[in-house]
Amino acid sequence: MKKSKAAAFLANMTHDQVGSSLAVARDKEVKDRGRTPTGTRAGLKHIGGYLTPQVVEKVAVLRARLRLDNSELITLAINELHSRQEAKRAFNEQ
Repeated sequence: MKKSKAAAFLANMTHDQVGSSLAVARDKEVKDRGRTPTGTRAGLKHIGGYLTPQVVEKVAVLRARLRLDNSELITLAINELHSRQEAKRAFNEQ
């Protein structure tokens, strides 16, 4: 059975292809942005979900475009949704 392009793309997204120099640059960038470096989970809560392949593909594309990890991407999405909901509540639209 032939693999679809989307499946091949997603499979490649899971492989660790970052060289040591890129990993050092990423760690420095994360520290500069004030975010928690990858692997530091103290005090954090894991929230997971079961997603369709279409949503997984969207997540992979957004991760690549925005250069965020899953946690950063979810945080961004939740913050934007929360802001919209707060704006609706402020204007009594909900």
